[in-house]
Amino acid sequence: MIRTGPMPPSAFRLRWFLTSLFLFSFSAASPAQDNQPTIRLARNPDRAADFNLTTLDGKPLTLAAARGKVIFLNFWATWCGPCRAEVPELVALQDKYKGRLQIIGLSVDDEDADSIKQFVAENGINYPVAMATSDIRIQYGGIPALPTAFLLDTEGRVVQKHICLWDPRLYETEIRALLGLPIDAKVETFVDTGEIFLKHADRATELPGVDLSTLTREQKKIALHRFNAESCTCGCKFTLAQCRIWDSACAVSKAATEKIVAQVSAPPASPDAPEKSAPSPVPPSTHPAAQPLLGGRSKK
Repeated sequence: MIRTGPMPPSAFRLRWFLTSLFLFSFSAASPAQDNQPTIRLARNPDRAADFNLTTLDGKPLTLAAARGKVIFLNFWATWCGPCRAEVPELVALQDKYKGRLQIIGLSVDDEDADSIKQFVAENGINYPVAMATSDIRIQYGGIPALPTAFLLDTEGRVVQKHICLWDPRLYETEIRALLGLPIDAKVETFVDTGEIFLKHADRATELPGVDLSTLTREQKKIALHRFNAESCTCGCKFTLAQCRIWDSACAVSKAATEKIVAQVSAPPASPDAPEKSAPSPVPPSTHPAAQPLLGGRSKK
């Protein structure tokens, strides 16, 4: 199957099922030597892409209107179990930090707006909810799994991204840190290498599922350059590096990166090696590659 653009709801459900097998705990988030947990925030954050939406209750919704507050931008769906599970915690956070925090729910639901409005009312959601357009999902990296949340500082810059269900204590600690409130945690900063925005994948020195341990420093530089220069052919429209970060389960980008590693690490051919004779031409009608393409494209 060729993947183009944002994932359909069925693919979201599959990714949610696979990724939600792991429930991340704040207590395991890089504990320091004194057992104090550590939170990580981007060192040079990018400004979040703004949007102009209408909430389910007909009100205008933009990021600019919440400038000066910490923003928790949450992509979710009513059919997503972890999304439903974290709603009460988000409601409590919005109530606790009212006036200083703005949670925004962007629904990628395949349900109609009335069904979502009913869910919002039944669960007492006290923050604005709107339908996420395909363009917004693409601007924020495609949203490969749900829930996906982006944490914005008071200047509207994205300092962290969380995919799937995390302990709400982590969210609250990050929010308090951005508000300048006391926290029982240490703060580390990091340079975004595609963890938040895929456009920064060219900064990455390691990629999911790619073994670079056999390469020298120079070979690794060459391989990484090719990962960022060559496109993945799975249909994602990303570079190989971006695809590995966006979808570490992609067999196409995995095979392509493995091939590049093998080519880069291969010893140069000896100048004394005999030249191989060119293979005899095969008539087009009998060539094994001369098979009809279904619909003009080969199946994947």
